[in-house]
Amino acid sequence: MEKERTRTTYPENEGDSSLLSRRQFLKGLGGGIFILFSYGEVAESQQPGTQAPVDFNAILNIREDGRVSCYTGKIEMGQGIVTSLAQMLAEELDVPLGSVDMVMGDTDLCPWDMGTFGSRSTKHFGPTLREAAAEARALLIQLAAEHLKLPENRLSTRQGAVFNKENEKNRVSYATLTKGKRIEKRLERKPSLKPVSNFTVSGKPANRKDALEKVTGKAQFTGDIRLPGMLYARILRPPAHGARLKRVDTGAAQAVKDVQVIRDGDLIAVLHSHPDKAEKALARIKSEFEVPTSEVNERTIFEHLLKVAPEGTVVQQAGDIEKGRGLAKMRLDGTYLTRYVAHAPIETHTAVVNVEKNKVTVYASTQRPFRAKEEVAEALAVPARNVRVITPYVGGGFGGKSWNRQVVEAARLSKLAARPVQVMWSREEEFFYDTFQPAAIVKISSGLDDTNRIVFWEYHVYFAGERSSQLFYDVPHILTVPHGSWSGGAGVHPFQTGTWRAPGSNSNTFGRESHIDLMAVHAGIDPLTFRLNHLKDRRMRRLLEAAAQQFGWKSLKRPISRGEGVACGDYLGTYVAVMAEVDVDKKTGKVQVKRVVICQDIGQVINPEGAKMQMEGCVMMGLGYTLSEEIHFDGGQINDRNYDTYEIPRFSGLPKIETVLIENPEMPPQGGGEPAIICTGAVIANAIYDAIGVRLFELPMTSDRIMKAMTKK
Repeated sequence: MEKERTRTTYPENEGDSSLLSRRQFLKGLGGGIFILFSYGEVAESQQPGTQAPVDFNAILNIREDGRVSCYTGKIEMGQGIVTSLAQMLAEELDVPLGSVDMVMGDTDLCPWDMGTFGSRSTKHFGPTLREAAAEARALLIQLAAEHLKLPENRLSTRQGAVFNKENEKNRVSYATLTKGKRIEKRLERKPSLKPVSNFTVSGKPANRKDALEKVTGKAQFTGDIRLPGMLYARILRPPAHGARLKRVDTGAAQAVKDVQVIRDGDLIAVLHSHPDKAEKALARIKSEFEVPTSEVNERTIFEHLLKVAPEGTVVQQAGDIEKGRGLAKMRLDGTYLTRYVAHAPIETHTAVVNVEKNKVTVYASTQRPFRAKEEVAEALAVPARNVRVITPYVGGGFGGKSWNRQVVEAARLSKLAARPVQVMWSREEEFFYDTFQPAAIVKISSGLDDTNRIVFWEYHVYFAGERSSQLFYDVPHILTVPHGSWSGGAGVHPFQTGTWRAPGSNSNTFGRESHIDLMAVHAGIDPLTFRLNHLKDRRMRRLLEAAAQQFGWKSLKRPISRGEGVACGDYLGTYVAVMAEVDVDKKTGKVQVKRVVICQDIGQVINPEGAKMQMEGCVMMGLGYTLSEEIHFDGGQINDRNYDTYEIPRFSGLPKIETVLIENPEMPPQGGGEPAIICTGAVIANAIYDAIGVRLFELPMTSDRIMKAMTKK
């Protein structure tokens, strides 16, 4: 039996000290069994000059005390992967869930990872983690066969031990098997995995591993980090994006006792050991900015976007659109608009950085710790191997914490102040520097034949990207063309945009599912029946039928003044169907969402309780972009800087939410953190139409917009 395996080496990098650091790290873990494995993203970990090439990006370690650790660059930001990934590991390794430790987002302890976003962690990382656990289990059985002097085929595992199937008392624990040994193995093959029918941990509701810490206040977020001698920074900000500093006077701020005023190019900050005194000193700085003029504002934005839109790329094509037009007896055109929306997380962007002689330690609220490591190294002109990023719990990200401006600011200030520095953005800074969900336009032209079948579907989407734009309904003549992505590009948006929970899919689903309803109404067919008439996809049909059964949907020609709506969608392999009931006050235009039924098919369900939490959270967050959330602006001037004008959903406005998870164990687990949000806009718009006979073509559907639409009726 091999007691120790030679580590993977790279002769061309023998002199690279970052590779040595990785070896030292592995040695520092002590004894036990190490399974080094990779999943999908490892090819992207080749970062010249920053990281030594590695052929793994996660580590499974079974320690001599019997505890099991998984080292991964993924981070926990409330989505619950600290629990679901641990369940997948515990299931395949046959250990108690409580014995699993997830070590996440520490760039000195965890191999490189591209980041945590896109509902990819369970879907992409989870299956390979299971394979690593299966490899470790097979290795433990080999060790036990030698220890117990029995053939491997007579052994089995349970609860962290290997035992004789014919005499369970004849057993040996994993801890005993690993004592005094150090074995490293690279996962080279795909071992046999447990069938779903044998699961005892995965697929069962599990309490979140971080729950106790969070409800008792013991959980550490970046803003909770306190280092000896730490200073709090407040930074001078421009009044608008694109503004240029003309002159500044920091004299009054410098007069404040114990305040440090730092100016480093475009970075002007005051630092103090008390945050309130830093705030007061910042208020004493006199500055003048030159603000560029712009004709792009909330009133002209859609005209501007159409003007600057690129030609577009075909992502879906079937049949012949012109032939389809000729078959149509009724043609329906619609334009659907969505506005800029902020991420508005509970925790604002925060970083604590300590720059020492040969080491930089960073605590960061980030979805991409390894990208933060690169950015700090570049900003300070130090080797990346000297930078360590530690990611505590992140208080919500939703795609908005993929960029690390606050980390670089704290690093620059710490270097100049020669002290640890905390940069915690205020709520105003959070809104100003957010990478908003982009304003977007969906234009649809479609037609029905004399049997009320859709015969053509031409779809153009501007600046929401292609995700969820492809039509899954059965239509013979289709053309789908995205023009630009959610990132926009130079000259598109007056400020930065980016990924916002289920990027692009919210706009695309709102357009598609609203237009499908529009067609159903003109055909005189119940919208659920109309959808089912155009669906060959059995998985989606099953989902819609399950939603209808849970909701108690009655197939009737709409509108019927009951305020009921339906919508469905496909988000990166996860299927969603939603039904909702709303009440609309015709005197004020106020919408009260009374009930939402949401059905989801995510393949294998790892933690049903966690999955339902994410579904509920998506519905709650989705109500914001649907009914109230939008950024008002004039050029680069952001006019919404806090919750006094930017209205997120409140508990008083939340509906009864019923969640249904469809059993589909044959399909590998899919993502669950984002899909349930994509249908919210459409299902509420369709329910509003059913309630008052007025269709809204723009999100958010504020009271003012509803009243205007009713006036035009």
